[in-house]
Amino acid sequence: MDIFLVISCIRNSFFNKFSSFLSNKVSKLRPMVGEAKLIKNRVTKPVSRDDLFHFIKSAISNEQQQTDPFYVLDLGAIRSLVETWFDNLPVVQPFYAVKCNPNPAFLKEMAALGTGFDCASLPEIETILSLGVSPDRIVFANTCKPESHIKYAAKVGVNLITFDSNCELEKIKKWHPKCALLIRIKVPETSGATFKFGSKFGALPEEIVPLLKAAQEAKLQVVGVSFHIGSRAINFHAFEDAIGAAKATFDTAAQLGLPKMHILDIGGGFTSGPKFTDAASAVKVALQKYFPDELADGNLKIIAEPGRFFANSPFTLTTSVIGKRERAEVKEYWISDGISGSMNFLKYDHNEVICTPLIMKNPTCKELKTWSSTVFGPTCDAADTVLKGFELPELDVNDWLVFHNMGAYTSSRGNDFNGFKTSAIPTIAYEN
Repeated sequence: MDIFLVISCIRNSFFNKFSSFLSNKVSKLRPMVGEAKLIKNRVTKPVSRDDLFHFIKSAISNEQQQTDPFYVLDLGAIRSLVETWFDNLPVVQPFYAVKCNPNPAFLKEMAALGTGFDCASLPEIETILSLGVSPDRIVFANTCKPESHIKYAAKVGVNLITFDSNCELEKIKKWHPKCALLIRIKVPETSGATFKFGSKFGALPEEIVPLLKAAQEAKLQVVGVSFHIGSRAINFHAFEDAIGAAKATFDTAAQLGLPKMHILDIGGGFTSGPKFTDAASAVKVALQKYFPDELADGNLKIIAEPGRFFANSPFTLTTSVIGKRERAEVKEYWISDGISGSMNFLKYDHNEVICTPLIMKNPTCKELKTWSSTVFGPTCDAADTVLKGFELPELDVNDWLVFHNMGAYTSSRGNDFNGFKTSAIPTIAYEN
């Protein structure tokens, strides 16, 4: 049997049952901002490495001639991450950043778990609404939007939108004047983030008063403030600076006579693991410092726009070895996906690559001699080099390399160069 059929059978069997479950849960779980609920009595433990490899090997073994890559999505890992979020930041409602990974099975699970969604475009909004998600669980968090996308948001009832310029206010006034607005501010760039956003997004300190006055004159509702400390931040004291700047904006709006703001969007920059608990601690300290009264009376709704935190670790990418050679005692391999595909993020995001070989004749690969190895992607792009100087046991064609933590900006940033279609890579949803 062709492995595509194997994957399809597994996937379809799962989704036939899972979709029925989701349709019931999603219709009941439509929390307003700040009213997230976690589904109980479901497995929240990520799959073990041994069980993951057993599952991958079972899929591969059905048809040895299969060489195309595929993802495994661990649903238990998603639930564990959502639980971790609410354990550490119970007052902050996560609005998952759809751009990070728009995989349908992943989005369905996030919707069922009660999260909101950060959408940046009409197609992203369409995708989320198609899951049965209420529009009040969406923030349209792109500060510069095509007019047609603003009109669509008005039509479908997406009523929370960000802005940082007069031009955007004019478009919103024309096409969606009754929506609620978040003014996005540029905050001090003290987070040490890999990706900083201040050069493109956020009102400068001297622009805040003119923008608030312009919104006031246009009779538009500015209900809160948003910011983003940067993607893959390492200094979480930056949240104190940013939340302090947001509080100053709240106070400025009050001084100008605007209605009292009640939403704070603390953006993204979160990663899973120990760094998340550090970030969560910094957020809680800063909120208590700058918004103690609002926290006490419950009148401040706090949201965030995490992407990597939820998307990265649940996805595992499995790629086959499609070619090999040896040069100067270096083993060189070609695999079925690469830099032009799911690993496109490596051009910009020099994160550690976690790779495990799966040798079909010796699946454990234990106690095998390793060699300095180079791993190329399948395209004719000379820059399509995934690993260099990486220790691997000797591999053969039709052995596999398994890449872990491959959910953040992987499939969403890949392309179809040379006809290798990132968008066609299938996903198997795995549940304990």
